[in-house]
Amino acid sequence: MIKVSVLYPNGPGSKFDLDYYCRVHMPMVQRRVGVPLQRIAVEHGLAGGAPGSPPPFLAAGHLYFDSLEAFQNAFASHAESIMADIPNYTNTAPVLQISEVKL
Repeated sequence: MIKVSVLYPNGPGSKFDLDYYCRVHMPMVQRRVGVPLQRIAVEHGLAGGAPGSPPPFLAAGHLYFDSLEAFQNAFASHAESIMADIPNYTNTAPVLQISEVKL
């Protein structure tokens, strides 16, 4: 199984509409990508590692697929429309990481 993590960095002036992300964006991703998408998770950054420090990421979205190929095939034809929605909920540039889930 692989996990596609989309991380939204925190920084001066960074904004993130978590309600829109959970209520509109992620359900849209689920509909467009379809059956190859096994599950999703959304995290809201609360703090950094040191007491009182801000979170390094405002939020993170995670998409789980059986394989890298399943993700690439499901996402390819929808990438443009999914990416076009980003300005509706954040002013940050997301960071993408694809990982193999080991445990």
